[in-house]
Amino acid sequence: MASINKFIGIGNVGKDPEVRVTQSGDVVVNMSIAITEKYKAKDGTQKEVTEWVRLVFFGKLAEIVQQYITKGMQIYVEGKLKTEKYDKDGQTHYVTKVVGEKMQMLGSKSDKPRAETKQSMPQPSEFDIPLDDDIPF
Repeated sequence: MASINKFIGIGNVGKDPEVRVTQSGDVVVNMSIAITEKYKAKDGTQKEVTEWVRLVFFGKLAEIVQQYITKGMQIYVEGKLKTEKYDKDGQTHYVTKVVGEKMQMLGSKSDKPRAETKQSMPQPSEFDIPLDDDIPF
């Protein structure tokens, strides 16, 4: 049975990821991506709607995001939706985030290095690094 709290999306990174390290030394990254939908309205005009999605990454995947992701990049993300509740000035607020489980950098090779990652460190082939015999080590 499929879970209803899954998220799959492609978007552009709004600003460089915010990185923090927990007391235990784990890396946590918060960031947002803009997902834009373009469509033709009934009156024939082109419309564009942008939604901002908050993302959080933990552990090894957070370390990879910290190292390779920057503002403006296009990324593919899979994860679980998580809604948090907090009170501010006597008002209850809710924030929904995507807890990233998988991330892939998109674009041409000339844009940025490409990588598909899960909760593990990437393999060299995932970054299109040539594995020639000419490597000096």
